[in-house]
This record gives sequence, C-alpha cells and structure tokens, in this order.
Amino acid sequence: MAHSYIRLDFGTDEEKAQQARHKLDGWRQAFRLDKKLQYKLDRPESAVSPAASTPEPEPKAAPPEKSKGKASEKTKGKTASSKASAPAAEKKAPAPNGKVSLLVRLYFSSHEKLSEQRWLDRIPSDEPFKSASPKVVHHNDPEFESTDQFSKTSFAI
Repeated sequence: MAHSYIRLDFGTDEEKAQQARHKLDGWRQAFRLDKKLQYKLDRPESAVSPAASTPEPEPKAAPPEKSKGKASEKTKGKTASSKASAPAAEKKAPAPNGKVSLLVRLYFSSHEKLSEQRWLDRIPSDEPFKSASPKVVHHNDPEFESTDQFSKTSFAI
C-alpha cells in the first residue's frame, strides 16, 4: 500500500488550522476514511517554559467564621463557584501564537488509486487548505523519507 503526504503550513493562523482540522474530521466520518486519512497538527515553536506550564498555587482563604443562618451558606456557595471558575478561565487562556503546520497522510490500497488521486486533488484545492501553501509529497519525492520518519513518530502505524 502506497501512501502520500500533504504538508500544510498555516503560519501563525491557529483559527485556519482548526477549521482545516474540523473539515478533515468531517470528511473522515462522512466518507469512512478512518485509517485512510490521518492528520497531525504540529506546533514546533510551542515549547512552553516549565514555569508557565505549572500553575501557581493559590493562597488559601482564611477559614470561614462559624455563624448560624443562611448568610454563611451563601458565601460558601459563592467562594466555591469562584474557585471552580478560576481554573476554567486559566484553561481558556489562548496559547502563545506560534507556527502551526498540518501533516495529512493518505493511505489507500493499490486498487484505490483513483480515490487517492481524487483526495490529493481535493484537499489542497479546498478553502481552509488553499491559503496554507499545500505541498504534496509522493512516494518517489526526495523529502518523502524525512516526512515518513516524522510521521512514524506522529501516527500510530
């Protein structure tokens, strides 16, 4: 079974990369291309410093005073909900913008040459992929070996 790769470089446009990923997911489900169409988003410059990836410990609040009534229950609920929303806000913080590339692997069997050629034509010509300077790497191209070695670490083969 021969396979081909399409390398797409989105630059710093994370939104276009996510649109492309979403479109590939839709095609995989709609056309049942589970093993035949695989992809990996690659962010080579997204190495985050260890200090930035480790969340800082929050200072502990003073223990609430013991008092009777519903007022203390309301304050407990508010503090619990504010603590729960704080980590969610940290998760939604945007990642630092770096280069984003997408590696798509098409892996069709030898009797599906026409299907493979149609996908090799369709993917680079579609909207989210068009702006990403698509480069098709065939089996006989000189950079196929380096792309294939990279993909073996990326895809479960």
